[in-house]
Amino acid sequence: VFEPRYLAMVDAALAGERLIGMIQPAVDRPLVERAVRPPLERVGCLGRITQFAETGDGRLIITVIGIARFTVTEELATTTPYRQVRFDTDRFAADFRPGAGEEAVDRAALLRTLRAYLDHNALAVDWSQFETAANEALVDGLAMMSPCGAKEKQALLEAPDLATRAALLVAITERSLGAGEQGGPAPLQ
Repeated sequence: VFEPRYLAMVDAALAGERLIGMIQPAVDRPLVERAVRPPLERVGCLGRITQFAETGDGRLIITVIGIARFTVTEELATTTPYRQVRFDTDRFAADFRPGAGEEAVDRAALLRTLRAYLDHNALAVDWSQFETAANEALVDGLAMMSPCGAKEKQALLEAPDLATRAALLVAITERSLGAGEQGGPAPLQ
């Protein structure tokens, strides 16, 4: 973290419950509309700062663990340099229950698609880490690391449950692999 507004946000979070919300600018708005104070997507993620370190040049290195997704109910008019919202987590109540929905994930399809993506892109990984990961950690980790575009990332975030997020991740990856077969490797965007 190096921008003054985000340094102020992290300082405020560290002085309180160490909670911050992460949300991206609305991706379906024209660039002109997004230039000054871009509208926000309606769904973001609430996270807790679990570690931080100060660097010698005034930056902070933080570790944030996701807690739950939220829906923005109102953006607040504040004098802080960072934006603040009121939010609701009711739509994503299952996020508060570790492992919720793991049994509904088509793990075989997810691993098969991941292997195809890794092979297609000549990427070597420690496969044992994927085989032993819990479905929740596997799906959420792959969704987070996925090199897909902002619209796809937002769709993954907004998926109502773990099984839907897994199926969407498989579909996005298969689409990318299919596009790559027709004209060379295609980015997941």
